[in-house]
Amino acid sequence: MTAPLLIATRESRLALWQARHVQALLSRRFGLAVDLLGMTTRGDQILDRSLSKVGGKGLFVKELETALEEGRAQLAVHSLKDVPMTLPAGFVLAAVLEREDPRDAFVSGRYGRLEELPPGARVGTSSLRRVAQLAAQRPDLVIEPLRGNLDTRLRKLDEGRFDAIVLAAAGLMRLELESRIRSRFSVQAMIPCAGQGALGIEVREEAAGLRARLAELTHRPTWLAVQAERAVSRALGGSCSMPLAAFADWTPDGALQLDVALGHPEDTRQPLLRARVQGRVADDAAAVALGDAAARQVSEQARPGYLPDAG
Repeated sequence: MTAPLLIATRESRLALWQARHVQALLSRRFGLAVDLLGMTTRGDQILDRSLSKVGGKGLFVKELETALEEGRAQLAVHSLKDVPMTLPAGFVLAAVLEREDPRDAFVSGRYGRLEELPPGARVGTSSLRRVAQLAAQRPDLVIEPLRGNLDTRLRKLDEGRFDAIVLAAAGLMRLELESRIRSRFSVQAMIPCAGQGALGIEVREEAAGLRARLAELTHRPTWLAVQAERAVSRALGGSCSMPLAAFADWTPDGALQLDVALGHPEDTRQPLLRARVQGRVADDAAAVALGDAAARQVSEQARPGYLPDAG
């Protein structure tokens, strides 16, 4: 009897939902037996400091990759926004699933929209990208760090520590918490981060048979869009210490439009640098080229201090 495949996953409620979603897909599509290997990562353990100060989003995936390397699991399921733009040698993204709603959600007990918050209201977010874009729209707000899993963040809001918090809509929808969403930001008002709303499946590069099977789960339009987004971040040296937003979407006539915004890493009073590029994208190379073009537009605007190699 063939041993079941094992999915390495974080143990948060959202991460387990994501892993079980892939488990069900593999069972339904291929008749495979799949179990879960739950793990607590360093990113889950360190909650008193911002990710940008303790090693970045890669802290959420490193232990899962170790489980793959040691053969304790055969695949790992990630929120693609948490996956570093360059994977370690020997690892690949075997599949990217169709994207859920990529927008950011405004969550509050008292207010329906960002515009309704009074001056000085406290807004919680874990993302420098959101900090920069919120400050650009409402410089009168007090924006404070908010770490922890989704349930922890909602609890802190309910305890009155914040007047509102901003979260990815996709996570709330996946956990059937959509009723907590008071409004959604448009992707123009709050450009998402690269990969937001998409799930990625990571495997060892050498697992050719598994890679081929998982590739059948890939949603090609999502794959190409996130390739363009991730290319922007790679080209600009992006990390979670950089307030970088990149979102690509398909236009009605079949072109891929990529919007980028970059904030100053330390001074939210500085204006956002923005770029928009559009093109016909049929393969990975064209998607990466579109991302590189957007990154060049941003770089040309950047003064010393915006980019890692500046100043």
